Amino acid sequence: MLIPQLLLLRKRQRAESDSLPKPMPQRNPWQGRRGRRWWRRQITNALFLTMGVFCAGFGLESFLLPGGFLDGGVTGVSLLLRQVFGLPLPVLIIVLNVPFMIMAGRQLGRGVAVRTLLSVLGLAVVLALVPFPIVTEDKLLISVFGGFFLGAGIGLAMRGGGVLDGTEIMAIYLSKSSSLTVGDIILAFNIVIFSVAAYVLSVETALYSILAYLSAAKTVDFVIDGVEEYTGVTIVSGRSDAIRRMITEKLGRGATVYSGKRGYGSHGTQPSPIDIVFTVVTRLELSQLKSEVEQIDRQAFMVMHSVKDTKGGMVKKRPLH
Repeated sequence: MLIPQLLLLRKRQRAESDSLPKPMPQRNPWQGRRGRRWWRRQITNALFLTMGVFCAGFGLESFLLPGGFLDGGVTGVSLLLRQVFGLPLPVLIIVLNVPFMIMAGRQLGRGVAVRTLLSVLGLAVVLALVPFPIVTEDKLLISVFGGFFLGAGIGLAMRGGGVLDGTEIMAIYLSKSSSLTVGDIILAFNIVIFSVAAYVLSVETALYSILAYLSAAKTVDFVIDGVEEYTGVTIVSGRSDAIRRMITEKLGRGATVYSGKRGYGSHGTQPSPIDIVFTVVTRLELSQLKSEVEQIDRQAFMVMHSVKDTKGGMVKKRPLH
């Protein structure tokens, strides 16, 4: 009922005088822009995921598979099972990642789970249908550049909000019920993979596979701008209480709130007191945190920095009820 009345009022005002001010619209002035931003974000995520899938597929098909080398994580387990039992790699990648997709849905939200599902299915389709050429037969080049392209694919997928390898999701899940950190769990998992590879295949293959894994790990860190395992985020907003509730209730993370005072910002000098929110999240949760904060307060000021290590508090996620 409100919209027809506003339209009628506008027509009457135009008929009376063009100089009269137009009525203020009763809808959110940022609604249309917010929709466009949402679509731009989805398109950007889709581009990152697509590039990540093809980049990882190129690294596997053109380097690691012809060379018979492995990688760490779920991808490494898939490559190992393929070499030992001759099973198709696309099927293995899908089957072995299913439990981690479920974990992603529970730990990181439905959006991450859906993007992870699309990423894994896309990688399986690319491996099954795209005939990538074999680039080189040099073992050193295979391990270095195979790991590079695979790591670039994983990093691009993470920048798009998805995951191509579920090892980190598993590590986040297991770290809740143990004293081990996410890095410790990933390291232990990969040590087991390369030890089995050395026993089943050969020590040389295991050593080249470790080199490929190190190359991939460094490339992932580079692609996602050097984001460490944990990221500290400071948020300055007039809606700090809503942001705090979102962090604790939706993300399941702890938050510290301390009093501050505005200095000089985009609206000039504002010497008013304000609550500042600080939290620590994993790099997989960072994209979701930024999106949620933007929905609550578009004018929020966020500062992100790498955290080398953490202890105590709610670093490990509590279960949400």
